[in-house]
Parts: sequence; C-alpha cells; structure tokens
Amino acid sequence: MEQAILIAGPTASGKSALALRLARERGGVVINADSMQVYRDLRLLSARPSHEEEAAAPHRLYGHVDGAVNYSAGRYVEDAGRLLAELPPGALPIFCGGTGLYFKALTEGLSALPPVPEEVRARIRAGAEGRPAPDLHAELALRDPEGAARLRPGDRQRILRALEIHAATGRPIGAFQGARIPGPLAGRPWRGLYLMPQERTVLRARIDRRFEQMIEAGALEEVRALAERGLARDLPIMRAHGVPGLLAHLRGEATLAEAIERGQADTRAYAKRQITWFRHQMEGWEIVAA
Repeated sequence: MEQAILIAGPTASGKSALALRLARERGGVVINADSMQVYRDLRLLSARPSHEEEAAAPHRLYGHVDGAVNYSAGRYVEDAGRLLAELPPGALPIFCGGTGLYFKALTEGLSALPPVPEEVRARIRAGAEGRPAPDLHAELALRDPEGAARLRPGDRQRILRALEIHAATGRPIGAFQGARIPGPLAGRPWRGLYLMPQERTVLRARIDRRFEQMIEAGALEEVRALAERGLARDLPIMRAHGVPGLLAHLRGEATLAEAIERGQADTRAYAKRQITWFRHQMEGWEIVAA
C-alpha cells in the first residue's frame, strides 16, 4: 500500500510548492486539506494553486464546493475517502493544507455526530444571523452547559453546530462524541511533514506581501462577485481571511488600505493559531524548516 504524505503548516509557509514538487517527482496526486480552498468562489483569496500549477500535476478537492454550502469536516472525510478509493494503483496521495482538523479527521476519524435535517440547520442559522458569537454561546450554555463549557465564546461555527445537534435530537453534543468513525487513512501508512518557519518575522512579511499580491491579481473583484450572490453572513466562505474587510470596503465602510491591513492582520493571527494547534494536536509529525 502506497504511503500517503501529509503536508501541513501555517499559511504562506510553502506547502503547495512542496506538494507540487513531490507530485511531479514521484507521480503523486495533490489532495487539498484546506477548509477555504474547497470553495470555487475564492481561488485568489484562499491562495489555491494556480491553473498552471494544477496543470503540472493532478490536483483534487480544490474548488469543488459552491460558496453557498456550509462544508464540514465530515463532508471532507467522505470526499477524501471516495477519492482515495478511486486513485489508480501506485498513485501517491499527497494531502496538503493548513486545516488541522482535516488532518486529524483523516488520521484519527471524527465523532459519530448524528445528521441534522436541513430545515433544522436553516432555522438555527437564520436565528443566529446578526447575533454575536458570545450571545449564541450563552444560549448554548442554557441548553447544553457541558457543551458550552468546552467551547470558546468566540467559536461561532462549533457553537452553532452544538445548537443544531441539540435542536435536532434534544440531547447535548457530548452524548455523541464518545463513538468515533475511523478516518480514511486509518490502517494506512502515512508520513506527516509540518513546515515550520524558522523566523516569525519572515513569515509575517510573506503573509503581508502575499495579501498585497492577491489584491493586485484581482481578489477585490473576486469578493465583489461573492457579495453579489447575497449569501448568508454565517457561511464559512463569508468569514474567510480577507473577505470581511474587503466587504466593508465595498460597502464604503473602510478604505482599501484599511481592508488590506485588516486582511493581513487576520491572516497573521490565523498563522499563529495554526502553529499553536500543531504543537498541541499533531503528534508524530516531522518538523521541516520553511
């Protein structure tokens, strides 16, 4: 059985370039493991591989989801599992991305949470529209105190998920988190590489410059097209790094310079969280200087 390669690291650490090089050298298939690069609406702002890069080696699970979809880790492992089963013999799977939860789901599986009917999900999301995350957290604390205690008051998506589970089943989310569904890589050999920048100042400079390059390449027009769709503000794509600030600029609430600065700051903060996640959650990975 071909050993899978997993490449993780903070944003702008060079993951995609390494994955592409390995794919070309070893006949591999680059498989996305980034929660924003699944969306077709944001090629530029999510730093998806370019058309030229995708033509240089097979790339899968990039841009295959519409922005109106609330894509989840559960959906991701289903897609990844099907893809692995369809790969031709000898093809090297190279998972590449910055979403730690996706890698955990691939290797360790997910809690066996029950499905939530779409009408229940829509009702919860509509009721949460415009409400700050701490208010939703307080509501969850009334319905599921133990579940709320395990979540940060600002973790909007997981709070909503817990509210949806409670609304659909009448039970706390913790009642379902003991049993686990094995991940697609369970029982399969894999090697995890984590690209760790040696100098944080260099990483911050890369992030800032890349965001400016995204704007130069047309990221503002990409967000303008997204805004014209009128999607719900709670959808993951509407909270992608850079989107809130650029939307504020398009509404006349911020200058472009302010929007760029906000996008850069949000991305730098995200990179810091990614590094923290690795240190606490991803055992057995090799650290590679980036």
